Amino acid sequence: MTKRLIPILALFSLALAVSPAWADEYTSTISVFKNAGESGNFFRTAYGYAVFPTIGKGGVGVGGAFGKGRVYEHGKYVGDASMTQLTVGFQLGGEAYSQIIFFEDQHAFREFTGGNFAFGAEASAIAITAAAGAKANTTGSSAGASAGRHDAKTVGGYSNGMATFTVARGGLMYEATVGGQKFSYTPR
Repeated sequence: MTKRLIPILALFSLALAVSPAWADEYTSTISVFKNAGESGNFFRTAYGYAVFPTIGKGGVGVGGAFGKGRVYEHGKYVGDASMTQLTVGFQLGGEAYSQIIFFEDQHAFREFTGGNFAFGAEASAIAITAAAGAKANTTGSSAGASAGRHDAKTVGGYSNGMATFTVARGGLMYEATVGGQKFSYTPR
């Protein structure tokens, strides 16, 4: 009986040790963006932000993406968000990335947290943990490149009160698609 109990206790101990790492995923992702070039400057002036540590994306012809995140107002955690995306066009593969959306002022924050919010079409190319992309959507346009989470570089600015940055986590995806991201918000 004792020999069977040891693996169960070891598994339980491992689960307890991993739990803080899940909670720390948000802190780790925020740290990446704070140290990734221009996006770090936004933390000082933004009214708030939404951070998505991992968004998984994949497709063959028709694609989709999903991620869960947290919303912060003046640096304080105020609610949860989810992102879904549907795309149509040439696409093949899968990828994972982190995303942060900064809100320039209370108006932009309220627009995002007021219900279901959507961003428009995009085009990008991402390979392994190196990324280069260009986006043109309802919030304006931006471009950026990064070599991965530990040496990410971001460029961009506010458009219609919001600024969005992404950092590749991994995967291989080729795409020229039309689609959009839809967000929902739940207060804490």
